[in-house]
Amino acid sequence: MPRFALKIEYNGAPFSGWQRQTDQPSVQGAIEAALRKLEPDAPGIAAAGRTDSGVHATAQVAHCDLRHDWSAFRLSEALNYHLKPAPVAIVAAARVADDWHARFSAQERRYLFRLVARRAPVVHDAGLVWQVRHPLSLDAMRAGAAHLLGQHDFTTFRSTMCQALSPVKTLDQLDISEHPYPGGQEFRFALRARSFLHNQVRSIVGTLERVGAGKWPAERVGAALFAKDRAACGPVSPPQGLYLAHVEYPSDPFEIPQSDQGEKM
Repeated sequence: MPRFALKIEYNGAPFSGWQRQTDQPSVQGAIEAALRKLEPDAPGIAAAGRTDSGVHATAQVAHCDLRHDWSAFRLSEALNYHLKPAPVAIVAAARVADDWHARFSAQERRYLFRLVARRAPVVHDAGLVWQVRHPLSLDAMRAGAAHLLGQHDFTTFRSTMCQALSPVKTLDQLDISEHPYPGGQEFRFALRARSFLHNQVRSIVGTLERVGAGKWPAERVGAALFAKDRAACGPVSPPQGLYLAHVEYPSDPFEIPQSDQGEKM
Protein backbone atom coordinates (compact mmCIF):
# COMPACT_ATOMS: atom_id res chain seq x y z
CA MET A 1 0.00 0.00 0.00
CA PRO A 2 1.47 3.41 -0.91
CA ARG A 3 2.32 5.56 2.11
CA PHE A 4 1.68 9.30 2.13
CA ALA A 5 2.81 12.04 4.48
CA LEU A 6 0.34 14.84 5.22
CA LYS A 7 1.18 18.31 6.54
CA ILE A 8 -1.87 19.51 8.45
CA GLU A 9 -3.10 22.86 9.75
CA TYR A 10 -6.01 23.10 12.16
CA ASN A 11 -7.83 25.26 14.64
CA GLY A 12 -8.18 23.08 17.72
CA ALA A 13 -11.11 24.94 19.30
CA PRO A 14 -13.94 22.57 18.25
CA PHE A 15 -11.98 19.38 18.88
CA SER A 16 -11.28 17.22 21.90
CA GLY A 17 -7.68 17.08 20.69
CA TRP A 18 -5.80 15.24 17.97
CA GLN A 19 -6.49 11.68 19.10
CA ARG A 20 -9.53 9.82 17.83
CA GLN A 21 -12.39 9.67 20.36
CA THR A 22 -15.46 7.44 20.29
CA ASP A 23 -17.89 10.15 21.42
CA GLN A 24 -16.05 13.45 20.88
CA PRO A 25 -14.87 15.26 17.72
CA SER A 26 -11.14 14.96 17.07
CA VAL A 27 -8.76 16.11 14.36
CA GLN A 28 -7.64 12.55 13.67
CA GLY A 29 -11.25 11.44 13.38
CA ALA A 30 -12.08 14.23 10.92
CA ILE A 31 -9.16 13.34 8.63
CA GLU A 32 -9.85 9.61 8.80
CA ALA A 33 -13.50 10.25 7.88
CA ALA A 34 -12.33 12.30 4.86
CA LEU A 35 -9.91 9.53 3.83
CA ARG A 36 -12.72 6.97 3.91
CA LYS A 37 -14.68 9.11 1.48
CA LEU A 38 -11.83 8.34 -0.93
CA GLU A 39 -11.13 4.76 0.12
CA PRO A 40 -13.78 3.17 2.38
CA ASP A 41 -11.31 0.65 3.82
CA ALA A 42 -8.52 3.16 4.52
CA PRO A 43 -6.76 2.30 7.81
CA GLY A 44 -6.14 4.79 10.60
CA ILE A 45 -3.46 7.46 10.43
CA ALA A 46 -0.49 8.16 12.72
CA ALA A 47 0.73 11.62 13.70
CA ALA A 48 4.01 13.16 14.79
CA GLY A 49 2.47 14.08 18.13
CA ARG A 50 -0.84 14.36 19.93
CA THR A 51 -2.21 17.78 20.73
CA ASP A 52 -4.65 18.43 23.58
CA SER A 53 -8.15 19.82 23.36
CA GLY A 54 -8.08 23.41 22.07
CA VAL A 55 -4.46 23.29 20.87
CA HIS A 56 -3.80 24.36 17.28
CA ALA A 57 -1.31 23.33 14.60
CA THR A 58 0.27 25.08 11.66
CA ALA A 59 2.38 22.07 10.65
CA GLN A 60 1.23 18.82 12.23
CA VAL A 61 2.46 15.81 10.25
CA ALA A 62 0.73 12.45 9.84
CA HIS A 63 1.02 9.48 7.51
CA CYS A 64 -1.57 7.22 5.94
CA ASP A 65 -1.50 4.04 3.87
CA LEU A 66 -3.81 3.91 0.84
CA ARG A 67 -4.56 1.36 -1.88
CA HIS A 68 -4.54 3.86 -4.74
CA ASP A 69 -1.28 5.54 -5.77
CA TRP A 70 -2.66 9.07 -5.63
CA SER A 71 -0.79 12.09 -6.90
CA ALA A 72 0.09 14.29 -3.93
CA PHE A 73 -1.85 17.23 -5.35
CA ARG A 74 -5.03 15.24 -6.03
CA LEU A 75 -4.90 13.64 -2.59
CA SER A 76 -4.63 16.94 -0.74
CA GLU A 77 -7.34 18.55 -2.90
CA ALA A 78 -9.74 15.64 -2.37
CA LEU A 79 -9.15 15.55 1.39
CA ASN A 80 -9.67 19.30 1.72
CA TYR A 81 -12.95 18.99 -0.16
CA HIS A 82 -14.22 16.29 2.20
CA LEU A 83 -12.90 18.03 5.33
CA LYS A 84 -15.18 21.04 4.83
CA PRO A 85 -16.48 22.75 6.93
CA ALA A 86 -14.13 21.52 9.70
CA PRO A 87 -11.28 23.98 10.45
CA VAL A 88 -8.70 21.50 9.16
CA ALA A 89 -6.58 21.79 6.02
CA ILE A 90 -4.10 19.50 4.30
CA VAL A 91 -1.38 22.01 3.43
CA ALA A 92 0.75 19.47 1.56
CA ALA A 93 0.93 15.76 0.79
CA ALA A 94 3.87 13.64 -0.31
CA ARG A 95 4.59 10.03 -1.22
CA VAL A 96 7.08 8.55 1.26
CA ALA A 97 8.92 5.29 1.78
CA ASP A 98 6.95 2.39 3.24
CA ASP A 99 9.02 2.48 6.44
CA TRP A 100 8.71 6.25 6.93
CA HIS A 101 6.78 7.10 10.11
CA ALA A 102 5.36 10.49 11.07
CA ARG A 103 6.23 9.95 14.74
CA PHE A 104 9.25 7.67 14.83
CA SER A 105 11.08 9.25 11.88
CA ALA A 106 10.82 12.73 13.42
CA GLN A 107 13.99 14.32 14.82
CA GLU A 108 12.46 17.24 16.69
CA ARG A 109 9.27 19.19 17.33
CA ARG A 110 8.78 22.93 17.58
CA TYR A 111 5.96 24.70 19.37
CA LEU A 112 4.83 28.31 19.36
CA PHE A 113 2.87 29.87 22.19
CA ARG A 114 1.16 33.26 21.75
CA LEU A 115 0.46 35.36 24.86
CA VAL A 116 -1.19 38.78 24.60
CA ALA A 117 -1.04 41.31 27.42
CA ARG A 118 -3.67 44.07 27.16
CA ARG A 119 -6.68 45.36 29.08
CA ALA A 120 -9.24 45.39 26.28
CA PRO A 121 -10.74 42.05 25.22
CA VAL A 122 -9.07 40.36 22.28
CA VAL A 123 -11.50 40.26 19.35
CA HIS A 124 -9.86 39.06 16.14
CA ASP A 125 -7.52 36.62 17.92
CA ALA A 126 -10.15 35.29 20.33
CA GLY A 127 -9.49 31.59 20.83
CA LEU A 128 -6.07 31.87 19.18
CA VAL A 129 -4.04 33.48 21.99
CA TRP A 130 -3.90 33.45 25.76
CA GLN A 131 -4.79 36.91 27.02
CA VAL A 132 -3.77 38.41 30.35
CA ARG A 133 -4.81 41.92 31.41
CA HIS A 134 -1.62 42.99 33.19
CA PRO A 135 1.79 44.02 31.80
CA LEU A 136 4.61 41.49 31.56
CA SER A 137 8.38 41.88 31.68
CA LEU A 138 10.20 40.29 28.75
CA ASP A 139 13.56 40.43 30.55
CA ALA A 140 12.17 38.70 33.63
CA MET A 141 10.63 35.89 31.59
CA ARG A 142 13.84 35.40 29.66
CA ALA A 143 15.77 35.17 32.94
CA GLY A 144 13.36 32.53 34.19
CA ALA A 145 13.50 30.61 30.90
CA ALA A 146 17.29 30.36 31.11
CA HIS A 147 16.93 27.85 33.97
CA LEU A 148 15.07 25.40 31.72
CA LEU A 149 17.39 25.08 28.74
CA GLY A 150 19.30 21.83 28.31
CA GLN A 151 18.72 18.33 29.64
CA HIS A 152 16.74 18.10 32.88
CA ASP A 153 14.26 16.01 34.79
CA PHE A 154 11.06 17.92 33.94
CA THR A 155 8.80 16.15 36.45
CA THR A 156 7.65 19.54 37.76
CA PHE A 157 6.54 20.59 34.30
CA ARG A 158 4.62 17.53 33.15
CA SER A 159 1.05 16.41 33.72
CA THR A 160 0.39 13.77 36.34
CA MET A 161 -1.31 11.87 33.47
CA CYS A 162 1.83 11.91 31.31
CA GLN A 163 2.59 8.44 29.95
CA ALA A 164 6.23 9.08 28.98
CA LEU A 165 8.59 6.47 30.40
CA SER A 166 11.07 9.11 31.57
CA PRO A 167 10.67 12.76 32.66
CA VAL A 168 14.16 13.55 31.37
CA LYS A 169 14.05 15.72 28.23
CA THR A 170 16.43 18.10 26.47
CA LEU A 171 14.99 21.52 25.74
CA ASP A 172 17.12 22.85 22.88
CA GLN A 173 15.40 26.23 22.47
CA LEU A 174 13.21 28.47 24.58
CA ASP A 175 13.17 31.91 22.98
CA ILE A 176 10.75 34.65 23.99
CA SER A 177 10.14 37.65 21.75
CA GLU A 178 7.93 40.72 22.16
CA HIS A 179 5.82 42.19 19.36
CA PRO A 180 3.53 45.22 19.08
CA TYR A 181 -0.16 44.42 19.50
CA PRO A 182 -3.02 46.93 19.33
CA GLY A 183 -3.50 48.29 22.85
CA GLY A 184 -0.86 46.00 24.33
CA GLN A 185 1.98 43.59 23.57
CA GLU A 186 2.23 40.07 22.23
CA PHE A 187 4.82 37.64 23.58
CA ARG A 188 5.79 34.63 21.49
CA PHE A 189 7.45 31.61 23.07
CA ALA A 190 9.36 29.37 20.63
CA LEU A 191 10.30 25.95 22.03
CA ARG A 192 12.26 23.20 20.32
CA ALA A 193 13.09 19.66 21.48
CA ARG A 194 13.24 16.14 20.15
CA SER A 195 10.07 15.42 22.09
CA PHE A 196 7.97 16.95 24.84
CA LEU A 197 6.14 15.67 27.89
CA HIS A 198 2.37 15.98 28.28
CA ASN A 199 1.54 19.60 29.22
CA GLN A 200 5.24 20.52 29.34
CA VAL A 201 4.95 23.60 27.11
CA ARG A 202 1.80 24.92 28.80
CA SER A 203 3.33 24.35 32.24
CA ILE A 204 6.48 26.24 31.25
CA VAL A 205 4.59 29.18 29.76
CA GLY A 206 2.19 29.41 32.70
CA THR A 207 5.12 29.47 35.11
CA LEU A 208 7.04 32.09 33.11
CA GLU A 209 3.94 34.29 32.96
CA ARG A 210 4.06 34.47 36.77
CA VAL A 211 7.67 35.62 36.49
CA GLY A 212 6.78 38.23 33.88
CA ALA A 213 3.95 39.50 36.05
CA GLY A 214 6.34 39.99 38.97
CA LYS A 215 4.69 37.30 41.10
CA TRP A 216 7.69 34.96 40.98
CA PRO A 217 11.40 35.82 40.99
CA ALA A 218 13.25 34.27 38.04
CA GLU A 219 15.27 32.06 40.41
CA ARG A 220 12.10 30.31 41.55
CA VAL A 221 11.85 28.65 38.12
CA GLY A 222 15.16 26.91 38.75
CA ALA A 223 14.05 25.90 42.23
CA ALA A 224 10.79 24.50 40.84
CA LEU A 225 12.70 22.47 38.26
CA PHE A 226 15.09 21.13 40.89
CA ALA A 227 12.17 20.13 43.14
CA LYS A 228 10.97 17.50 40.64
CA ASP A 229 7.51 17.99 42.11
CA ARG A 230 4.38 18.87 40.15
CA ALA A 231 3.15 20.94 43.09
CA ALA A 232 6.10 23.32 42.58
CA CYS A 233 4.90 24.27 39.08
CA GLY A 234 3.13 27.52 38.36
CA PRO A 235 -0.38 27.59 36.85
CA VAL A 236 -0.76 25.70 33.58
CA SER A 237 -1.56 28.07 30.73
CA PRO A 238 -4.78 27.52 28.76
CA PRO A 239 -4.52 25.63 25.45
CA GLN A 240 -5.69 28.26 22.97
CA GLY A 241 -2.31 30.01 22.66
CA LEU A 242 -0.39 26.84 21.76
CA TYR A 243 0.53 25.75 18.22
CA LEU A 244 2.46 22.75 16.93
CA ALA A 245 4.57 24.72 14.47
CA HIS A 246 7.09 22.34 12.90
CA VAL A 247 8.23 18.73 12.81
CA GLU A 248 11.77 18.09 11.60
CA TYR A 249 12.79 15.00 9.61
CA PRO A 250 16.17 13.84 8.21
CA SER A 251 14.89 15.03 4.83
CA ASP A 252 11.79 17.12 4.23
CA PRO A 253 9.17 14.98 2.48
CA PHE A 254 7.32 18.12 1.38
CA GLU A 255 10.22 19.98 -0.24
CA ILE A 256 9.05 19.14 -3.80
CA PRO A 257 6.11 21.31 -4.86
CA GLN A 258 2.85 19.38 -4.96
CA SER A 259 2.33 20.12 -8.64
CA ASP A 260 5.71 18.50 -9.41
CA GLN A 261 4.91 15.52 -7.21
CA GLY A 262 1.62 15.07 -9.04
CA GLU A 263 3.36 15.04 -12.42
CA LYS A 264 5.95 12.50 -11.30
CA MET A 265 3.60 10.06 -9.61
